[in-house]
Amino acid sequence: MTYGCQMNVHDSERISGLLEDAGYVRAGQDEPADVVVFNTCAVRENADNRLYGNLGHLRPVKERHPGMQIAVGGCLAQKDRGEIVKRAPWVDVVFGTHNIGSLPVMLERARHNDEAQVEILEALEVFPSTLPTRRESTYSGWVSISVGCNNTCTFCIVPSLRGKEKDRRPGDVLAEVRALVADGVLEVTLLGQNVNSYGVEFGDRYAFGKLLRACGEIEGLERVRFTSPHPKDFTDDVIAAMAETPNVCHQLHMPLQSGSDAVLKAMRRSYRSERYLGIIEKVRAAMPDAAITTDIIVGFPGETERDFEQTLEVVRAARFAGAFTFQYSKRPGTPAAQMDGQLPKQVVQERYDRLVAVVEEIAWAENRALVGSTVEVLVSVGEGRKDERTGRMSGRARDGRLVHFAVPGSGPDTAVRPGDVVHTTITYAAPHHLTADGPLLSHRRTRAGDAWEAGQAPRTPKVLLGMPTVGAPPA
Repeated sequence: MTYGCQMNVHDSERISGLLEDAGYVRAGQDEPADVVVFNTCAVRENADNRLYGNLGHLRPVKERHPGMQIAVGGCLAQKDRGEIVKRAPWVDVVFGTHNIGSLPVMLERARHNDEAQVEILEALEVFPSTLPTRRESTYSGWVSISVGCNNTCTFCIVPSLRGKEKDRRPGDVLAEVRALVADGVLEVTLLGQNVNSYGVEFGDRYAFGKLLRACGEIEGLERVRFTSPHPKDFTDDVIAAMAETPNVCHQLHMPLQSGSDAVLKAMRRSYRSERYLGIIEKVRAAMPDAAITTDIIVGFPGETERDFEQTLEVVRAARFAGAFTFQYSKRPGTPAAQMDGQLPKQVVQERYDRLVAVVEEIAWAENRALVGSTVEVLVSVGEGRKDERTGRMSGRARDGRLVHFAVPGSGPDTAVRPGDVVHTTITYAAPHHLTADGPLLSHRRTRAGDAWEAGQAPRTPKVLLGMPTVGAPPA
């Protein structure tokens, strides 16, 4: 079970690959698992409650199935360490963010010694991409270009749990992307806690723009996305690379957090609202069709009504296509948790409701402007909860918007599959999605669709970081 950000989702793919390499197979839907792994998040206040609630539900299941093992990893494990087995003594393994690769050995040691194993490292053991991966998608893949973060935002506990930024060499990143494309993957998302500071470790502040351009030279790679950039590291060459590289999507998710300069200063976010809006202006000048989304925190300690109004002003000026909105969550171990001016819940809730209303009003207007336009959709799995009832399928447009589209009468050669690419015309817009109920303008069957139909998912082997191998190369 995975909680939290895209980095955790990608780490879970590594965990699946490790366990498969160790001889485990995925449990069937109606059979009890021998091993259950929780990959946790520590960003939100309710993360602890969710984990321990789920562990409590598993206790009687484990008692009915002797030999079953439970492992807890991720950011909450890095933070709570041995406290987890004190609160839930039926947990067998606790591992941190820096030693994912130890999980199979720790499971075996816990089984052999018949006692819980807790191992938390303070620094990265091996870069996660050196580990085997069991990808969950045949058409889209995560590629980690860095881990950790050098920023000191006062609300964030991630740097203390993920460590300082560690960058992969560009050649290693591109080797992994090529391996995915060779398996039929059409889209990759470049991942980093602060993705556009990539290159800081080897002293090249233009490394991220160069990496985007290099991805543009990979034949068969149709879409490149990245998340999440930090405004302080956003350079003009990245905007140029996005605009000039055909397979880089005109989509930008750039966290704002607050529109108040006073709150941004208290958050230790080293940019101000004018700088943020300046980046958006440059992006839209280079890519008028760009869809820009963001993260916003409401109710940070000391936030006044005027501070909040300034956030609404920036939201209205930015014309976001969508936003992840959060009520400030007090996290022990962060400077913000000790700040004066913690706001009452009812004040935060009222501001949050007003923010959501403004965000949705703008997103809806931006989506309505797309009615009648033609979009290219990469068909996906499970994005449309009502698809079966409505006779539609779903996927993502190049700008990241969710599109539900009508499916034509299907035959063996015409059936649309996840991983295929279709063109269609938008007929209706809602704040969070677009609908296309007319006939498809085109449908391209892809290798990713073939792989989905065959029940396969790409499984990339570990990617070596420049170390020589011994013996003959694999076939």
